[in-house]
Amino acid sequence: MSKKVSQPQEYRYVVFMDEAANFSFLTRSMAKSKEMIKWEDGNEYPLVKVQISSASHPFFTGEEKIIDTEGRVDRFKARAERAAKLRASLGNKVKKAEKEAVKKAEKAEAKA
Repeated sequence: MSKKVSQPQEYRYVVFMDEAANFSFLTRSMAKSKEMIKWEDGNEYPLVKVQISSASHPFFTGEEKIIDTEGRVDRFKARAERAAKLRASLGNKVKKAEKEAVKKAEKAEAKA
């Protein structure tokens, strides 16, 4: 009892085009397409348009790290500014409370 393995029979050369990066490559595929394109070798091949490829993906271009690093730095700076403002406002509240405590103590001494 042997299984009959059905192998794809429709492999053919196809051009994949990443329009955002202006990048195309020719490879074998079963991808369906109604469009055709004339390739560098002078032959026409089916054209499959893709939204992202190795030419535009942040992982391959290295932009992901730059964007992520910039975002982290901005978030850190914003957090540091908020913390400084909070410290300043809390410091003002403490000073105000200390002044009020001194005034109450002076009033208590004056009454006694």
